[in-house]
Amino acid sequence: MGDDKKHIIQTRVGVTKRYFCLWLACAVLLGGLTAVPAPVLADGHIKKGEKVYRKCRACHGTKAGEKKIGPTLFGIYGRKAAAVEGFKYSEAMRASGIVWDDEALDKFLHKPRKFLKGTKMSFGGVRKAGERADLIAYLKTLK
Repeated sequence: MGDDKKHIIQTRVGVTKRYFCLWLACAVLLGGLTAVPAPVLADGHIKKGEKVYRKCRACHGTKAGEKKIGPTLFGIYGRKAAAVEGFKYSEAMRASGIVWDDEALDKFLHKPRKFLKGTKMSFGGVRKAGERADLIAYLKTLK
């Protein structure tokens, strides 16, 4: 093969490799963004979550030992359900064995009574996934 043909083939292969790499990077990035499961979305915005918390504050406090209608949310992330001393939890909550991580909080905050039949929490839930992610990000800071 002549030097000119080798140069043309090498150039085309090089261009093809570049475009393929660019295409692959875009596919991975876009594919990864669209295939994110809900619990991973718990990487929300703390400030926005603080605003979403306003829906909760009538019943739940954010300071250790704070008593309201519901238990304090201080230290909730990573805590076992029904663990706040002095609060009378439902039998369902006490028997649940739930540990409040991203997935459990997301499901509970979405539809509390559907997630845990027999819970005393009468709140209807936070319907928007983004708001739940923001709220969970805020709850993680309460320690």
